[in-house]
Amino acid sequence: MPPLIKNYTFGKLVLGDKIYEKDLIITPTEIHSPWWRKEGHYLRWEDIEPWVKGVEILIVGSGYYGVLKVDDDVEKNARKMGVEEVIVCPTAEACGKYNSLVGVKKVVAAFHLTC
Repeated sequence: MPPLIKNYTFGKLVLGDKIYEKDLIITPTEIHSPWWRKEGHYLRWEDIEPWVKGVEILIVGSGYYGVLKVDDDVEKNARKMGVEEVIVCPTAEACGKYNSLVGVKKVVAAFHLTC
């Protein structure tokens, strides 16, 4: 099981004992950082697809102020791949949801750390 998120502030996420200052994706087995999208503040399916297979929950932290927009195809395609629930919310809230679900469900979480 990946470590829990200890703290999140604008531009900085503490996961276990490691500090991340670039956007990241947490899967049940790996942490990918930096995580880049084709369009910085717009999440498309191809930006997340490689990490969604075999998971039950997809969490997207949309930034401190919720600036990251998520294309409708993300949820549609995730559900086609068997994802039970797609949660999109500001990153602080998404961190709490991640901590409550990881270890209970197979979770992939994608976090935009700034705006």
